[in-house]
Amino acid sequence: QVQLVESGGGLVQAGGSLRLSCAASGHTVSSYVMGWFRQAPGKEREFVATITRSGGSTYYTDSVKGRFTISRDNAKNTVYLQMNSLKPDDTAVYYCASMSRYRSSSYYSGPAYYDYWGQGTQVTVSS
Repeated sequence: QVQLVESGGGLVQAGGSLRLSCAASGHTVSSYVMGWFRQAPGKEREFVATITRSGGSTYYTDSVKGRFTISRDNAKNTVYLQMNSLKPDDTAVYYCASMSRYRSSSYYSGPAYYDYWGQGTQVTVSS
């Protein structure tokens, strides 16, 4: 049974940093495209970042480029999202997800294409 468990969320002031973790069980993160999404109250779930199976490519939504970094530790079977220079607009529940099928990068930002999801972790950025 596949499980993704996020942790690391919390309350931080604008300009601060957080590192989110997504621990996987039931599959190896290096065998899946791994992504982070977020959902703010009253808004749709939106793509944040993705890392490919090889770990050689990463993709980000424009609003987080230069501030967030997605990475993976295969030995720990864990994916991370390092978030720096946080802004109040980054406030949301952050979800980890994995994609099992081989698809082109054009699919990476679509939550419908991911097969497994974690329960989410709340990130709140105060101004």
